[in-house]
Amino acid sequence: MRSTEHPSTADEPGAAARRFGAFLTNAAMQAGYDVTSGAGGRVALAEASGMSPSAIGRTVDGKTLPRPTQLAPLAKAVGLDVRTLLIEAGVIPAELWSDDQKPPVRSVSLTPEDAADHWGITDPMVRRMLLSSVQEAIRLQQEVNDSQRGAVAGG
Repeated sequence: MRSTEHPSTADEPGAAARRFGAFLTNAAMQAGYDVTSGAGGRVALAEASGMSPSAIGRTVDGKTLPRPTQLAPLAKAVGLDVRTLLIEAGVIPAELWSDDQKPPVRSVSLTPEDAADHWGITDPMVRRMLLSSVQEAIRLQQEVNDSQRGAVAGG
């Protein structure tokens, strides 16, 4: 399901550039740059961000998006962090870069016995059945892997 707050750029060509341009215009004005055409703020913003005046013009007019290397200097020039610039301009949805994101948990290799312990399987007969099933599944998977490697090497 598509978000109505951040429509896909496939829906309307140039939508992301226009959204970014509108947001950047507002952020620049709040930062003291009058980026209306001919007011001199575009040149000042270009100098502060390291971009060319024409690139700033195309960006605030919503015609193009800045290059990725230009985002951090541009954000700094208007007093924002890159994350805020991208999210508030609608370039990326907030859920893709939230404050509470945690790094992925790296799994620890478990033995079948560790898994049985973790699952609370203590009955000796049930435990033997589980462990033998897991060992058989591992053996069968190894056979499949070996046959696939043989087919790739022979083909």
